[in-house]
Amino acid sequence: MLHHVRICALSNPVENVLNLVNGKGNFSLEFPKLHMRVLVAGIDLHTNGIMQKSVAFWHTFRGTGGDPFGAPTKYWPWEDGTNSVAMAKRRMRANFEFINKLGIDRWCFHDRDIAPEGKTIQETNSNLDEVVKLAKELQGDNIRPLWGTAQLFMHPRYMHGGCTSSELGVYVYAATQVKKAMEVTHYLGGENYVFWGGREGYQTLLNTDMEFELDHMAKFLEAAVAYKKKIGFKGTLLIEPKPQEPTKHQYDWDAATTMNFLQRHGLVGEFKLNIECNHATLSGHSCHHDVETARINGLLGNIDANSGDPQTGWDTDQFLTDIGEATMIMLSVIKNGGLEPGGLNFDAKLRRESTDVEDMFIAHIVGMDTLARGLRNAAKLIEDGSLSELIHMRYASFDNELGALIEAGKANFEMLEKKAIEWGEPKVASAKQVVDRYNAFS
Repeated sequence: MLHHVRICALSNPVENVLNLVNGKGNFSLEFPKLHMRVLVAGIDLHTNGIMQKSVAFWHTFRGTGGDPFGAPTKYWPWEDGTNSVAMAKRRMRANFEFINKLGIDRWCFHDRDIAPEGKTIQETNSNLDEVVKLAKELQGDNIRPLWGTAQLFMHPRYMHGGCTSSELGVYVYAATQVKKAMEVTHYLGGENYVFWGGREGYQTLLNTDMEFELDHMAKFLEAAVAYKKKIGFKGTLLIEPKPQEPTKHQYDWDAATTMNFLQRHGLVGEFKLNIECNHATLSGHSCHHDVETARINGLLGNIDANSGDPQTGWDTDQFLTDIGEATMIMLSVIKNGGLEPGGLNFDAKLRRESTDVEDMFIAHIVGMDTLARGLRNAAKLIEDGSLSELIHMRYASFDNELGALIEAGKANFEMLEKKAIEWGEPKVASAKQVVDRYNAFS
């Protein structure tokens, strides 16, 4: 059922910073919002994390529009040009006013995005505590982080990585930063904690001991698991795969590579994956591929719902607007039984040319609508049954005694050779490709 939700900036320009939309005062937007109280095979799609949506603080409130070829283009009315704690608190108020107006009850953050780094670890932690205290107050009873994380990639100390750095001092510093980030995520009621290794990889193997670095990364993650349990954090630990950028080759290249790393180091039961769509395409896959790879291995924990540009070879972090792709993703999410305690994070940013505050709303609304329509289409495909029947019929040749022996691991090569000689040249049926089938529901 589609209905309209009105978003109005309030009238007090001091307490309500989003009221300063280009200095024009009040504004309103209307958008169709899909009511997603839908049951598919007994699964409540609303309460299982499928439509649990999150605003990414770093893109929404720290994105400047700058790129390698141009200066920042965004000068939000609540910014004062400083990197002070006072500015961080003002920005946090803008964040929660935006979340409340948008009707979303989750947000995600990097530690250094929400509070400035100080001259010492103690000063940095004090800054973070002050801002987090305000965030806790502004969250109220209904809003909380979908996940938190530590930013271990921007500061020059992390140029060789954090937990894979060749410098012991950096490894120690990274552990201290993650410890604090886990604490504040727990304090804010966060439901997950993410590890994204933007610098955990290499530029050349000529000066890299890959085994050394991978083992150190495993030990670092083992320590994180131990600390999670020590502080009583019940959330899920997530690893977010990405093939490269900024590092030439990241160790968590894609879902399959990360799964292999977790299996090798005995960490499968402690971590799940946060699949970012644009990262999947950078690794040469579709988002649906990495989501499904994580799902069939019991590792699908969260999705960063964004997309890249097929003409651009980097992580453009655009809002997902392809209803067909959203439909395929949602098919896997429904099969997964939802994402709870994970959800769908809008890890996406406005384009460089979009500079109005209302553009923040429009972009998120389009992203929400795309995901809602994808979910609705996926539900229809499942309820219709024709897609699952098509898949069943494609593999129907195994629905016999020999097929059962193969699947049970009891068919040896001698047995199969006898059947090949008996049956002769096999007949190969059409796959009945349905690449565009879901478009009928968009």
